[in-house]
Amino acid sequence: MALELHTEFIDEIKHAIEKSDNARIQEILFDLFAPDIADILNHLSFEEAVYVYELLDEDTSAAVLIELREELREELLATFSSKEIAEEINNLASDDAADVINELPENRQSEVLAHIENIEQAGDIADLLSFEEGTAGSLMAKELVSARQKDTVTACIDEIRQQADNVDIMYATYVIDEKNRLVGLLSLKKLLIAAPTTLIEDIYDQDVIQVTTATPTTQVAELMQKYDLVVIPVVDSVGRLVGRITIDDVVDVIREEETDEAHKMAGIETFDEPYMSMPFLETIKKRAGWLVILFLGETLTATAMSFFEDQLAKAVILALFVPLIISSGGNTGSQASTLIIRAMALGEISFRDWWRIFKKEFLVGLTLGILLGAVGFLRIALWSTFTTIYGPHWLLVGITVAAALMGVVLWGNLAGSLLPVLLKRVKLDPAVCSAPFVATLVDVTGLIIYFSAATAILKGILL
Repeated sequence: MALELHTEFIDEIKHAIEKSDNARIQEILFDLFAPDIADILNHLSFEEAVYVYELLDEDTSAAVLIELREELREELLATFSSKEIAEEINNLASDDAADVINELPENRQSEVLAHIENIEQAGDIADLLSFEEGTAGSLMAKELVSARQKDTVTACIDEIRQQADNVDIMYATYVIDEKNRLVGLLSLKKLLIAAPTTLIEDIYDQDVIQVTTATPTTQVAELMQKYDLVVIPVVDSVGRLVGRITIDDVVDVIREEETDEAHKMAGIETFDEPYMSMPFLETIKKRAGWLVILFLGETLTATAMSFFEDQLAKAVILALFVPLIISSGGNTGSQASTLIIRAMALGEISFRDWWRIFKKEFLVGLTLGILLGAVGFLRIALWSTFTTIYGPHWLLVGITVAAALMGVVLWGNLAGSLLPVLLKRVKLDPAVCSAPFVATLVDVTGLIIYFSAATAILKGILL
């Protein structure tokens, strides 16, 4: 059953540990899934987690190991001998086993591989470890079910029965030729309804979406999302079937990618560890860099204002609207950049769409600018009916603010929507053009637009 953790539940586990009530602990954990047990261990102290982990049977402990948070898993593995680690991962799929071994120091990796009794499994894991991180080869599992295209349905079913012992869930049967090259996909439906003497080559589907071992994991995720796949086959450089990637592994890739994008769009370097596991100084390091850069960028607003010092001295009322103007432009630009970056990540737009983006966002920015300009003008007009804060020239001040808002919002919208596209074109990460970056850029340029409008409209007053 699925588990929703509560403080009382964790307290009950802790209480059973204190009393060494192993029977109660095993009773509590008996009906739980491996991720739920791992979640419990993640909320215990290291000593308590080790105590509970040692009560698990071999199959369950292996499944729980891969679900533990990385920091706890590393601490736990450090207490094991190389032989004990080999025994633990012996019950894992090759991709999960490779992930566990990959977290070990290099000198221990070879020791663990040497203690794996199944030579074929050890070879599969070693192959997976050889692939570059971030490629399909590093993500795939070697376990799969395949059939020869020249086989009959009866021979194919017999082969599937032999291979299925190594595969927990059989998503598909891949069809290969005499050189082990992937040639197609066989559905279970066709296999079951076909006559026993029917040849596989007469019933399999030749249209199969596949990736190579060198395909980036992000591209694998895009393909599986686009075509609604739960599994995708992996071939080597000459087309031989070497593995498969399942949706659960791709979900992890998508989550990591979205986390990376979210951090960048907030002006933060990507966290390599869970938030609570990140050391204090490392957290400062990840956040300080962009904050310093953005701060230095914001100092340019003071420089921009210094060029309009005379206008401010003659019409101090202009200073009241500076936060209003620059925040409106920054907010609009942040909205636009977020929308465009997300659309690019989903493959909805590319650089060739820049003119269409420009036309659309020009009209959107202009409309939003007119809307906010009208609200700003009405606000000044309303206040001027019962206060003299805006002086006798409140009408010109209102027109200035309205015009500036139109210009700043239009510019912020265009900057936020086109900068990510431009960065993508020059092969830079569009997420670098994050909301804070766009806001800072629009803050500086927005002041220039505001005071330029004020100089033109309030010319007679400022002379």
